[in-house]
Amino acid sequence: MRMLHTLGLFISISALAKAAPAPLVVNLGYAQYQGVTVQDKVTNATHTQFLGIRYAAPPTGSLRFRAPASPAFTAGVQLANTEPSMCFQASDGAAATNPFHPGSSSSLTARAAEAGQSEDCLFLNVHVPGILGQKKNLPVVFWIHGGGYVAGSASQFDGNDLIRESGEEVVAVVIQYRLGVFGFLPGQAVKDGGALNAGLLDQQFALKWVQQHITLFGGDPQQVTIWGESAGAGSVLQHVVANGGRTFPPLFRAAMTSSTFLPSQYKFNDPIPEARHALLLYTCLLFNETLEQTQCFSTTDALKCLRQVDVNTLQAANTQINSAGFFGTFVFVPVVDGTFITDRPTQLLKNKRTNGDIILTVTNAFEGTSFVDQTTAAVTAPADYVTQLFPNFEATQIQAAAAHYAGLGSNAFVNSAIMGESIFICPTYLLLRSFNGVGFKGEFAIPPALHGQDVAYYFTNGQTPGFGNPQFDKAFAEAFLDFVKFLNTNIKSDPQNTGTPLWPTWSGSNEMLFNMTTAGAPDIRVVETSSALLQRCE
Repeated sequence: MRMLHTLGLFISISALAKAAPAPLVVNLGYAQYQGVTVQDKVTNATHTQFLGIRYAAPPTGSLRFRAPASPAFTAGVQLANTEPSMCFQASDGAAATNPFHPGSSSSLTARAAEAGQSEDCLFLNVHVPGILGQKKNLPVVFWIHGGGYVAGSASQFDGNDLIRESGEEVVAVVIQYRLGVFGFLPGQAVKDGGALNAGLLDQQFALKWVQQHITLFGGDPQQVTIWGESAGAGSVLQHVVANGGRTFPPLFRAAMTSSTFLPSQYKFNDPIPEARHALLLYTCLLFNETLEQTQCFSTTDALKCLRQVDVNTLQAANTQINSAGFFGTFVFVPVVDGTFITDRPTQLLKNKRTNGDIILTVTNAFEGTSFVDQTTAAVTAPADYVTQLFPNFEATQIQAAAAHYAGLGSNAFVNSAIMGESIFICPTYLLLRSFNGVGFKGEFAIPPALHGQDVAYYFTNGQTPGFGNPQFDKAFAEAFLDFVKFLNTNIKSDPQNTGTPLWPTWSGSNEMLFNMTTAGAPDIRVVETSSALLQRCE
């Protein structure tokens, strides 16, 4: 009897062991992470998510201003259920004039850091449909947040939204990367003793992490699509042209941009006319200003000093230098470093040297409005606005640029158009051309169609977007995920998604309009790009 009882107990324990779900643990070699299951806010579908996976070593101390490094080994299993601390944040410029333009009187005064931010911020989130291990070889969507290269975090974007919009058939990866002075400090000293474009190198390091580890989450490393909005879309553009357009082995097969952001991209030590009879270095001005505000200017090894300075002091300089920039512009942005970014992106795109096989890109109708000071725009002549936006333009270039917009409308409308077209819209058409027509172009025009207003339609956080029309929501949001899955916006994984007509590949002037009628119905149709707009872009 005792033997039978023992045998019965053994069988019961064995049965329980078989019935119990396997722990949601992935072994990355350098660390083990345990995910958690969550229910989708709309469909209640089960997803597995891993929040706060470290993909690179803390970029602190001697690793500050260097390329990302592999994480150290961590023993035990870490519970991945908490959003990571965001990277240090800053803001766009708020000054009436460009501080890097001759005659500028903009002041640079330090401000304190905000709470909830950390220099140790190189983490990513992974979202998996179903229970970990149930699905394999899924396409992967790799999201890069926007924020002008100075702000943003992974916690702002719920990858579960993308899984739902894909019909539960993608793995979503949402990353963080160094921002502002921490990620984009330019200058010869950084070139010689550190890493330029460290924030872009963080992104590339995360893409390599995906290639190495995403199979553990059910993803296929050969089916990666990179996607971003604003500076995230600008980052996508940078990876498209990275390494002269010949990144090997390839890190992604397709690219998507929402509001491609391409501000003036100087060489890391590019000279610009800063006074009538003198040449100063734009990027060195940024480097020297950082030294001034951190009291490292008089040291013999400036970069060593910057690595040793208290992080709050460096963050105070970061916030002030950025906010002192010209209204609506961003100071710490990518530069041409000669290695990762080998030439001006515009030139690389013209030469059609690109990574990736196909592109989907969407712009908003009025990209520039939010980045122009509307309190003064009406009384600012377009030529004066161009002077501030492009401080290295000569007088003839300024007049020629303004002449393209003569008669287009009021000063406020024209200045907003100059900003939106030169920085967001025209680079998008150049990006499309570089793929030789292998791609799709769309325009988001739901009024007022300002920069960033499209994001709420694909990252809904369980909420109804502004327009709130189910047919439109499906047609717009699901187009991105259909592209991730099939590389074709015309193949629909959702049989209820019938709101979009045939979307032809881009042939030079055709795009899909996503708008609404005055009666409040979806207005989704193929339109011809304005020939006047294309002329201005030229």
